Amino acid sequence: MAALAEVRVEQVAREDLVMFVNACFSCTGQREFYGDARGQSVSIEFLHQYILGNYRRLYARTLAAGINHFNQAQIILNLLASGSPVEARDKAEEGALIAAALRALPSQRAFRVLESLRNRRINNRRARAVARDYVNGRANLAFDAVKYRAKLRAAVSHGHLKLEGEVAPFLFHGWKKRSFTQPLLETFRRAHYAQEALYELPYTVAEGLAVKHGVPRDVFLRRIEPRLTAAERLRLQESSARERGTPPPVELGRASLTKLALYVLALPHEVRRARQTELQTALEHAATRVLRRAPSRLGRVAAILDNSYSSSGSLEKRRRPLGVALATHYLLSSAAQEYRAWWTGPVEDALLVSARGQTDIATPLLDALAWGADLVVIVSDGYDNDPPKAVAELTRVFRAKLDPERRTALVHVNPVFDSEGYAPRSFGTAVPTVGVRDAEDVPTVLGFARFAEGAASLGELEAYLASRVEAMLARDAQGRQGEDGGSRDAAQADGGEA
Repeated sequence: MAALAEVRVEQVAREDLVMFVNACFSCTGQREFYGDARGQSVSIEFLHQYILGNYRRLYARTLAAGINHFNQAQIILNLLASGSPVEARDKAEEGALIAAALRALPSQRAFRVLESLRNRRINNRRARAVARDYVNGRANLAFDAVKYRAKLRAAVSHGHLKLEGEVAPFLFHGWKKRSFTQPLLETFRRAHYAQEALYELPYTVAEGLAVKHGVPRDVFLRRIEPRLTAAERLRLQESSARERGTPPPVELGRASLTKLALYVLALPHEVRRARQTELQTALEHAATRVLRRAPSRLGRVAAILDNSYSSSGSLEKRRRPLGVALATHYLLSSAAQEYRAWWTGPVEDALLVSARGQTDIATPLLDALAWGADLVVIVSDGYDNDPPKAVAELTRVFRAKLDPERRTALVHVNPVFDSEGYAPRSFGTAVPTVGVRDAEDVPTVLGFARFAEGAASLGELEAYLASRVEAMLARDAQGRQGEDGGSRDAAQADGGEA
């Protein structure tokens, strides 16, 4: 009986961790087609607190699993709020993971984490050390002071950090009281009085000052265009087209695969047709870049891609499920030796796909299985309604009667978090479901699918996360080579409560 109980405990732990990692891949706390933002936030917060309370070491190691930025930030905050582990080894590893994950986050998210420390009144010694080391490690603090002024000021004041040079007076004494020798700080000061100085500032800073000066939106967008980042150019496509007639040019060669797919889907069909060769080449090159970072060589692969109406997403995540499907199409095409794609609705060309109609996954799945694929990847939000639950029954019979040896691998890749189920919605027990945020996550989650299927033990899952931790810390150390070795890392900070 004791042995059976131990096996059951291990099974529950594995299922809990798989559910949590899947949720951390797909959930961003935003509204989905079938669920509101409130439900998303409540569900993911419950999962965070549950896993933190029961599996703290593995909770921290999830930072290295490739999860999305939203959940990385939540894990960092929750770990800092709950004090340090008792064991020195766990304390050192957890501190190193927090510091490495914070440095790897986009700047705006990292500063939001530091600002949240103040909002949540987290001010123990380890939290202050994390904030200090992050701020001291910034390459251009003057730029941060201009672009993230409120967040940096909150982090500095809350953590009692000392800043050298003109940044501290700029943050706390105000830009009006003096001129600055630092060029960017002085440009920011001048921009309050001279319109020409606006166009020497980052777009997000200049935008508010342009409104203050009464600069027409179309004039501002035209003149600030040379300073736009690649992400800002993508983000401004629709609004800029409305306000100035022509959107800013996009550097297709620099855009990530999923963002590029979303950009393509936002274009009118006639534009996609006219630029078909250019857009297709850009998507193929973006897929190749992903595979260079995460090599994944596959054999005979079939993809079932959901372009039903629910793949249009929500106002907050417009067309994201469809964008992930389109990006995955190009990624699998580049990774596979043989590849075929089936969409749930009629598609003339992948570049011309749009979200419409019911969700019939079963029919294309039958075609893919008849084709004899080694791997079948289903990219869908998990709602098959034409007919309902057909995929669950089809895959059950296929596994039980036609492929009991599991020669064909089935994986369901789901970019949508189901708040009621605390996980991405699945098609039943015969198909392992893994969550994703972007198509770039697919190589990682394909390796994680065996855990979702239940084919691997808790020990194997722990070993997998441990290997991811080693790789993450090695990348972080490599990225910090050449920096001042005198700065103390947050991993070595005293973790006791102040």
